[in-house]
Amino acid sequence: MEFLMQGWLGTPVWFWLAFGVIVIGLTAFDLGFLHKEDREMGVGESLKLSAFYITVALLFGAWVWAQKGADMGMKYYTGFFLEKALSIDNVFVISMIFTYFAIPAKYQYRALLWGIIAVIVLRGIMIAGGAALVAEAYWVLYLFAAFLIATGIRMLWASDHEPDIANNPAVKWISNHMRVTPELHGEKFFVRVPDSKTGKMVRAATPLFLALVVINLADLVFAVDSVPAIFAITTDTFIVYTSNIMAILGLRALYFALAAMVHRFHYLKYALALVLVFIGSKILIADFLLDGAKFPPLASLLVTLALIAGGVIWSLVKTRGEEAASPADGRS
Repeated sequence: MEFLMQGWLGTPVWFWLAFGVIVIGLTAFDLGFLHKEDREMGVGESLKLSAFYITVALLFGAWVWAQKGADMGMKYYTGFFLEKALSIDNVFVISMIFTYFAIPAKYQYRALLWGIIAVIVLRGIMIAGGAALVAEAYWVLYLFAAFLIATGIRMLWASDHEPDIANNPAVKWISNHMRVTPELHGEKFFVRVPDSKTGKMVRAATPLFLALVVINLADLVFAVDSVPAIFAITTDTFIVYTSNIMAILGLRALYFALAAMVHRFHYLKYALALVLVFIGSKILIADFLLDGAKFPPLASLLVTLALIAGGVIWSLVKTRGEEAASPADGRS
C-alpha cells in the first residue's frame, strides 16, 4: 500500500496503475471481444462505439476532477477536446494511406488498433522527454509557445495537399530492404512465401504492414503539434499523457464515422489554427502581462470548446449538400 501511494512524475503510483488498467481493459475488450473476426464496421456501430469511448474519457475526467481538483480537471478536459479535434485531420491522412495501399475496410480496424497500441508507447516516450525538458528548463515552454503560434499562423494560410505516400522514405526503405508481397494476405502483417530465386519459404511483409508503419509515422508528425499544445495547457505529466491517450483510444472507432465525410470539416482547420495560437499565446500572456499569474483554466477550456464547436458548425453549414466522399476501401 505504501508503494501505491508513492509519487511518480508528480502523481501517486496507483493513479498510473488505474489508468493502465483502463487502457489495457478497453484494448483487450475491443480486440478480443468486439472484433474477434475481421469485418467492415458500419457508420452506426462506429458512432455508438465512439460515444462509448468519449463517455469513458469524460467519466475519467470527472474522476481526475474529484481526485486532483477542479483546476486539473479542467486542464484534462481542455487537453482531451483539443486532441480530439486535432485527430480529425489525422482521419483524412489515414484514409489516404488505406486507399493508397488498397486496404479493404474489413482489415482497416485491426491495423488501426495495432497502430494505436504503438502510438500509446510512442506518445509516452515523447511526453516523458517533454516533461524532462520542462522540468530542467522552464524556458522550453516559451519555445513550445512560439512553435504553437507559428504553427497556427501557418495553418491559417497553408493550402490543403494530399500526402505523397509513394515517396515516403519509410515506404522506400522497407521496399528496398525487406521482401514485400504485392498483394494482401488477410489480416496478416507478415507471411511466409516462396523465394523467387531459391524456392525456399521466406518471411515477407504485406501491404498491411506498410500501411501500419506509415500511419504511425503520420501520428508522429501530428504529435509534434499536439504534444507541445498539451504542455502549454499544463506541465502535469499525468494530465498530459492521460488526456492525450484518452482522445487517441477512440480514434479507430471515430475513423469509420468520419472517413466518408471528412471533407465536411474543411473549415475546422482554421478553428484549430486559432486554438493553437491561443494556447501558445496564453503562456506568454500569463508570464509577461499577468506577472506570472495563472491563466484561468476555465477560460482556457471555454475558449477552446467555443473555437472547436464554431469550426465544426461553420464547416457543416458551409459544406451542406456537398456529395459525400466514398470511404477508403482500397484502390480498384
